[in-house]
Amino acid sequence: MEFFDPISYAVPFFIILMIAEGVALKLRGIDGYDVKDTFFSLAMGIGSLVVKIVFGAAVSYAAHSWVYSHRLIENVPVNWWTILICFVLYDLAYYWQHRFGHEYRWFWASHVNHHSSQRYNLSTALRQTWTGTIALTFIFGLPIALFGFQPEMIFFVAAWNLLYQFWIHTELVDRMGPLEWIFNTPSHHRVHHATNPRYLDSNYAGTLIIWDRMFGTFSPEVAKDPPRYGIGKNLETNNLLIVAFHEWIAMVKDLKTARSLRDVYGYMFRTPGWTPDGSRMTTKKAKANWKRKQERLKAQEDGLPGGEGDPAAKAVEPAE
Repeated sequence: MEFFDPISYAVPFFIILMIAEGVALKLRGIDGYDVKDTFFSLAMGIGSLVVKIVFGAAVSYAAHSWVYSHRLIENVPVNWWTILICFVLYDLAYYWQHRFGHEYRWFWASHVNHHSSQRYNLSTALRQTWTGTIALTFIFGLPIALFGFQPEMIFFVAAWNLLYQFWIHTELVDRMGPLEWIFNTPSHHRVHHATNPRYLDSNYAGTLIIWDRMFGTFSPEVAKDPPRYGIGKNLETNNLLIVAFHEWIAMVKDLKTARSLRDVYGYMFRTPGWTPDGSRMTTKKAKANWKRKQERLKAQEDGLPGGEGDPAAKAVEPAE
């Protein structure tokens, strides 16, 4: 079987679907697209493609090929069921790649670009990183090559995985019934892009939401708490390079203040927002604060000690 890149054939459909979505949103009276925001999304997508063509794909392919040369299983056949197995294995690898992209600053510095839009539409799907190769995100696929799946097959299923994720970047599609138990859907992915404390660190799935359900990172969309999009400190810039590299720049600035190897490690490889003195808000802190607040509100409703009106509860309330 000769593998191909399905994304290269999908580009015209991306454009058609974005136009259709924009029209549909306008007909519903929703201001779903913004010229500046869409420009940045498309520019990031084009830049990501250029980086991939110039050196990203070559580096990744070389790494996969080297690992494949030391494979554990010889002569894995190429047919529909091995491609399906490869797809599922890659989807699991993608889950961990994506999760690391949020939980560790080195990977977040690359992935943050995808979350920097305050809009949620199909153009957001194209807002891809330029620095994935620098961040070494391709390492998550290497175990699949070690098993004995050839690099061409891995890249083929990776492209389909990414292609699947295009259509879930929309607010036009509501819940999808039983499919939501197995597949990543627009509702699930809206949660992932949301900055609401309820939704932080959730729904890392690529195609199959089963990984989030298995590893305890699943959160459903709640109607009374509609998602708000963006990042902790939203970007207010007209500079495309700032959009592309702002977290790497912030990391370098933090490293200049480091006073020990512990600080250097923390600024580079601990959770985004980490500081030696714990003075910045991280997603885990924000979510923990939100959970404590919900518990106090519930206690207040139930008339239990520790509720919102309890002086003792206020005395120990952590700063947010």
